[in-house]
Amino acid sequence: MPESMPAANRSTLQTFKAKKAGASKGHKLLKQKRDALKGRFQLLLKDIVETKLVVGEALKDGSFAMAKAQWATAGDDIAATVIERAKKPSITMKLYPDNVAGVSIPVFKLNHDVALDAPAQTLSIANGGAVIAACRETYQKAVIALVRLASLQTAFFTLDEEIKMTSRRVNALEYVLIPQIESVCHYITQEMDEQSREEFFRVKKVVAKKKAKLENERVQLLKDAAEAVAVTPVASLAPAAPLAPAAPLAPVAPKGAAKAKQNGAADGAPSILEATADSDMMF
Repeated sequence: MPESMPAANRSTLQTFKAKKAGASKGHKLLKQKRDALKGRFQLLLKDIVETKLVVGEALKDGSFAMAKAQWATAGDDIAATVIERAKKPSITMKLYPDNVAGVSIPVFKLNHDVALDAPAQTLSIANGGAVIAACRETYQKAVIALVRLASLQTAFFTLDEEIKMTSRRVNALEYVLIPQIESVCHYITQEMDEQSREEFFRVKKVVAKKKAKLENERVQLLKDAAEAVAVTPVASLAPAAPLAPAAPLAPVAPKGAAKAKQNGAADGAPSILEATADSDMMF
């Protein structure tokens, strides 16, 4: 087993399958997040282009209005007078967060306090005051456009960095992590299949050996039985002696001959009993 590979068992396989499921789900969510950020990025790019055009026009109008104000005040430097009267800013800016697909984007919002514009409204009333007020309003519109452009540019750079980071994560999951998990799962599956084949082959060999052992025992029993039959005594296995043939029967005499024989025995021939008795006396 390679050193970098884990143990091949079912619990490890289930663990890596769960990791693969989590990585696949995270990859899907990150892709959706990246797509949402790219969509918002395209909208911001369009707004930035339009706002830049507006800012350019506003600054051009402000420069033209400033030239008219300088001409209306007979060449006096109105900047020093404006700075002298400006105690507190009438226009302030606050930072608010905006959420886009889980990404916090800074948004600048402009707050205008009209009450603080009173000192500037009485500037050069006798000599070109209306022209200076028009110049002030023109620059105020340019400042509003600049604040909007600053907000869009900040969101643009933030989204750009977040899209790059999300793309790196998506690529790492798609091309590095998920293939590694799949290779480990494939390795574990192959090892488990190999183990199952080895177990099947081992069981098959055990069964074959048991069958061969039983067959050898049966052959040995038959061989022992044959040897036992071979060592049995010959006399016990010899066939029985044939029976002696029966004595032939004496021929039957006719009735007349039998009667004549009886008469002869009665006249003087010794009987069988007498012959037997004589033989006993001799012994």
